[in-house]
Amino acid sequence: VQLQASGGGLVQAGGSLRLSCAASGRTFGSYAWFRQAPGKEREFVAGVSRGGDSTNYVDSVKGRFTISRDNAKNTVYLQMNSLKPEDTAVYYCAARRYSTIYTPPDGYDYWGQGTLVTVSS
Repeated sequence: VQLQASGGGLVQAGGSLRLSCAASGRTFGSYAWFRQAPGKEREFVAGVSRGGDSTNYVDSVKGRFTISRDNAKNTVYLQMNSLKPEDTAVYYCAARRYSTIYTPPDGYDYWGQGTLVTVSS
């Protein structure tokens, strides 16, 4: 089982990026994106349920980020708009067998390798 994250990069404040995470080996119940900035703990950013009909976001990204999934492709996306310098972090995708969205990192069985997002001011 592998999760392969991609799409990070350098962008100016106010810009957009789309992260992708492709899963191989099995179908997962729910996915989430976490991020970790230097010197900080890993933080839940967004999660999506099995059918894609339920989502959850940390307050700081609501209205700017959108999580979605394509079950036919076993892929989850994070569309990030109106990026701010404080969004700079390594972003990780995570997956678990259960459909319900869970915010603590220890609830996830599988993790991608991380992709760096840098937002310049």
